Amino acid sequence: MAHRIQPTAQVHESAAIGDGTSVWELAQVREGASLGAGCVIGRGAYIGTGVQIGDNVKIQNYALVYEPARLADGVFIGPAAVLTNDHNPRAVGVDGGRKGAADWEAVGVDIAEGASIGARAVCVAPVRIGRWAMVAAGAVVTKDVPDHALVMGVPARRAGWVGRSGERLKEAGDGLWECPATGERYRESAAGLELA
Repeated sequence: MAHRIQPTAQVHESAAIGDGTSVWELAQVREGASLGAGCVIGRGAYIGTGVQIGDNVKIQNYALVYEPARLADGVFIGPAAVLTNDHNPRAVGVDGGRKGAADWEAVGVDIAEGASIGARAVCVAPVRIGRWAMVAAGAVVTKDVPDHALVMGVPARRAGWVGRSGERLKEAGDGLWECPATGERYRESAAGLELA
């Protein structure tokens, strides 16, 4: 199955686009970016140089994914979400001269399998978003997010746990949490939650 790129999208010739991936109007995919199979890149989205994206990733309209971000399989990026790449951004150096590419080192956002970033959320690099975690709309993430954590607010803080279905988990006793949609049970671990 071939990929589909709309005529108004800008996809650099060195970018790798997986089978079944769609890149919609006005999206930009920069040099050396790699998009897996079955991805959807929404209208006006930006994918930076060398960004690595797994299979079945959905990046909604006007989301900005700056290099060197890495998105694992099944990640969801909501509309107008931003993954930054400069921990101390400045347009000029201390001498007042304009900074160039060699004057700073890009740091990235690493998003693990199945995680979701809500609309207009901002992930301030460097951070890691754990497996199946969920960042609420409008949140500002400044610290690593554990597996299955639900974080919200500015700055984002853990407000609960979510299962693979995206539903908020209910406490089941003895350190277990249960998904009301699937019945899956999870146990707390050092990384967050894991299937029991």
